[in-house]
Amino acid sequence: MSYAVLFPGQGSQAVGMGGDVFRARPDLLAAARRVLGWDLELVCREGPEEELTRTERAQPALYTVAFALWEALAERLRTLPAGAAGHSLGEYNALSAAGVLGFEEGLRLVAARGEAMAAAAAAVPSGMAALVGADVSEAEHLVAACGVAGGRLWIANVNAPGQVVVAGGLDDLAWAEAHAREHGVRRVIVLKVAGAFHTPLMSPAAPRLEAALAAAAFGPARFPVWANSTAAPYERDPGPLLLRQLTAPVRFGASLGAMANAGMRRFVHIGPGDVTAGLARRSVEGAETLVVSRLDEVDAAAAALDAAA
Repeated sequence: MSYAVLFPGQGSQAVGMGGDVFRARPDLLAAARRVLGWDLELVCREGPEEELTRTERAQPALYTVAFALWEALAERLRTLPAGAAGHSLGEYNALSAAGVLGFEEGLRLVAARGEAMAAAAAAVPSGMAALVGADVSEAEHLVAACGVAGGRLWIANVNAPGQVVVAGGLDDLAWAEAHAREHGVRRVIVLKVAGAFHTPLMSPAAPRLEAALAAAAFGPARFPVWANSTAAPYERDPGPLLLRQLTAPVRFGASLGAMANAGMRRFVHIGPGDVTAGLARRSVEGAETLVVSRLDEVDAAAAALDAAA
């Protein structure tokens, strides 16, 4: 059975994550310290949560942990995945898994992205909110109604059926909470994120990321990687789509559906938490999922994947 690997985005971080990885891969820690100029292991181990949750800390931390877990799994596999995808930040891990980015190259991009996004978020008080049980048409209706009322909301993530996230200014999110039921949305839950990611409010982050992408060296992909903004595999230099991803909605549910149509029905979440496994089950009927969030889960996952090959 063909399988795909999936990588999580910001929000999956937790204080204490990656301890087993860091003990096993001191080389990655040394490289991360060189690239970042701060102690990634210390922030992951001790936090506090407010520090690890900062966009410029969370993104490099998640990228590093997921990268190491993928390498540990890849060493034990007899067959390559048929495809890969990552949610937002996780797209950089998916490209690294496919060999398009080396560890340090990817980490430099992720660090530049996280710092630029943090600066853009600080410039405008903003955030994101999940629309409980809403489909895309209901989300579009709420967004349009907010515009008529003089506000600005955007659809930022379409993660799976019934999992749509909107983003905008804090006042607009408050408006959405107050008026959701009037527009067919049962409930709005404001998320604990620092800004309106994947909307035009992230435009100020584009010049710095664009410069970093222009300086990056991209290699050929060993297997297809689905892009968030198009829900289709990359066909050329990933730079333009990675830049577009800053301000365009994440179409993760559509990516999962397209991967299933290409023959992938088994999905492996690689990284802290298990969120992408849950999204796969919601998006693909009959999906089988595995989770590799710690090193002690690698052997069982590799055995299961090889047995099904």
